[in-house]
Amino acid sequence: MHTLLWVVQVVLGIYFFVTGLIHFLVPPGLPGPMAWMYELPTTLHFVAGGAEILAGLGLILPGAIRARGELTVLAALGLVVVMLGAAAWHLWRGEYENIFMNLVLAGLAGFVAYGRWKVRPLGGSSRP
Repeated sequence: MHTLLWVVQVVLGIYFFVTGLIHFLVPPGLPGPMAWMYELPTTLHFVAGGAEILAGLGLILPGAIRARGELTVLAALGLVVVMLGAAAWHLWRGEYENIFMNLVLAGLAGFVAYGRWKVRPLGGSSRP
């Protein structure tokens, strides 16, 4: 279970770090499923992009440096909230094809949160 959690953490961490960067850069020519980024308000780009970058780092760094393992749980829970918000955004816009991916990502982040909280917590907690 520890290895599976690490694999999911690293994959999600990289995915969300890169997606967060895209929020700040918004390059031309994004594929169809990501075309909604061109219509997202600037403030929401900064909030979502910042949250995704920080959470992506939070999924990997605490375990990698063996310090404050509980931050991984908080990062994963934050991603669940962000992905549920993204699903609501796409539902409101009628972009139903994007909702499935948001829910899958929320589920994977929830799996990491629960796994690192109850099943195989990371070491380095600041708690006594």
